[in-house]
Amino acid sequence: MLTLTVVMVIALAGLALAAQAGVLLIERAFPPQGRMVDVAGATLHVVELGPCDAPGLPIVMLHGASSNLRVMQQPVGDRLAMTHRVILIDRPGHGWSTRDRLAGSTPAIQARMIGEALTKLGIGKAIVVAHSWAGALGLRMALDGPEQIAGLVLLAPVAYPWSGGVGRYNKMIATPLIGRLLAYTITLPLGYLVAEFGADGVFAPQQMPENFVRDTATPLLLRPREFMANARDLVTLKAAVAAQAPRYAEIKAPLTIISGDIDKTVSTGIHSRPLAAAVPNARLIVLPGVGHMVQNAAPDIVTAEIVAMAGQTARHEAAQ
Repeated sequence: MLTLTVVMVIALAGLALAAQAGVLLIERAFPPQGRMVDVAGATLHVVELGPCDAPGLPIVMLHGASSNLRVMQQPVGDRLAMTHRVILIDRPGHGWSTRDRLAGSTPAIQARMIGEALTKLGIGKAIVVAHSWAGALGLRMALDGPEQIAGLVLLAPVAYPWSGGVGRYNKMIATPLIGRLLAYTITLPLGYLVAEFGADGVFAPQQMPENFVRDTATPLLLRPREFMANARDLVTLKAAVAAQAPRYAEIKAPLTIISGDIDKTVSTGIHSRPLAAAVPNARLIVLPGVGHMVQNAAPDIVTAEIVAMAGQTARHEAAQ
């Protein structure tokens, strides 16, 4: 029995050392591309694209779960940056953004952090574009900081509670002791084996772009601290949207929602359709035959709708 225990300890120590070596390799392969902005409870990695003096309001783009800001850059962010100032932000705990331990998992806390970062960047009002998990974040920003939100464009957003959970492994990783043990030993090697498969499933029925995992720095997710933050975000999300959903009618900013009719990750019927009915100035676009990654499946439509929102809000601001 003692021998078995010693073997297990040695094996876990070896896995932990291998994981740390893997983290160093990943971080060397995908270094930060922007600047760091300190806010209460976090340090946020921000990448700015396009001309700083571009006419109209800046466009802030927020990524969903299991990803980072590069997912919003390609292809829509780069297109928008040809004519607009674009702000890409790694959500707290993701990419190269940090947060205090595992705190800051809810849309309410992240909305406060991102609002503070925008203020430090000198941004008064902005158009917020948010995908998936970050849909709840964009909505929370409009509820708690309406003075900063000129318009919202939500892509396949999470907005309401749903039946079921978020995966047993996320619950395990979000558990303090066992979660840390798993995250610092087996998550990285196992993650490498399933990263392509997992990303491909999110794109269904569309085909995942070639080299998507590499081009979007997805391996950053496999680092222990980010993997635990991501799990915590997912585990706490249902209660968070249940608490904020009754307030959606308070949102005054114009809202455009773009979703796919066969999204198997975030149901359009559970989230986008009720949201469009609840928010006074909302417009819903449902794309036939499209899954969860609407910005990749229909970049022309998504880009055009964001540009239209920017133009609408610019005219409103001028009238004001």
